[in-house]
Formats: sequence, structure tokens, C-alpha cells
Amino acid sequence: MKKSDKTNVMRVLDQKKIGYEAHAYDPDPTLTGEQIAKILGEDARKVFKTLVTQGKSGTYHVFVVPVTDELDLKKAAKASGEKSVSMIKQKELLPLTGYVHGGCSPIGMKKTFSTFIHESAPAYDRIYVSAGKVGCQIELAPSDLIEAASCHIADLVI
Repeated sequence: MKKSDKTNVMRVLDQKKIGYEAHAYDPDPTLTGEQIAKILGEDARKVFKTLVTQGKSGTYHVFVVPVTDELDLKKAAKASGEKSVSMIKQKELLPLTGYVHGGCSPIGMKKTFSTFIHESAPAYDRIYVSAGKVGCQIELAPSDLIEAASCHIADLVI
């Protein structure tokens, strides 16, 4: 991959000397997580999406869950120590994180937010998350993602 093709996610991982493999595909923003998993030839439970919420306190929290699952907002609130959390509006995503919808990664956001990953992640040798732009995923060890994004492991899905 050319240096100019690297995303901020890849630069952060390179800086931390964390190994990963980048996977590019047609940057169609209408693709679902399950369709992306199929393109990657992977079990969809190993492909994770990044969701950004705001707690009742006003604090933002990031949740990383399998694309096959839905974030349980009550479990998310409990994990983050909030009374409640709600998804942020799509138009707030880019100014807050630096990422667009469909290309949001838990690594390399504009600011550091408390980040939680679903408890299933450590069961896999390798998992996938967005590389920071639509049409690109990174594959890495869950432990490396947990380190790079300072993730807390929690039960997060319905």
C-alpha cells in the first residue's frame, strides 16, 4: 500500500508498531456489515462496527460490536457508567470523530473517548474494523485493537 493510501487508522497502528492487514473493496456506502463480511470472505461475527453515543451526562462513548448484532443501549449505559446513552446524529459524526458514516473506526478519532468492545472479540484470532474510510477494513488481533483503542471489554448486544 502506498504511503498516500494510508488512513489515519493505519498511521496510528504503524506508530504503535501494531501489525494489521488492510482490505480494500468497492466503497459503496450502501453495503451492510454482513455484505462487507461476505466480500471479505469472513464470518460476519468477526467483522465489527463502531458506534458513537452520548450519555445523559453529555459524555461521548464508543462501542465496537459485531455487524450481526445490535447495540443494547441499556447494557451500553451500564458499561459506561451512564444513566442512559443514545446514538449521536449522523451529521455529528464527522465533526466529532473525524470519520464519516460507514468509515468510523475506534482507532485514531479526533479526541479520545471511552471505548468498549463486545466480549466476543477476544475469542477470535483476528477481527475486522473500519480502516477509517468507506471501502477499507483492517484485520488485526483483538488484543491489538484493545490496546490501540484502549478498549474495555463488556457485554453490549441485545
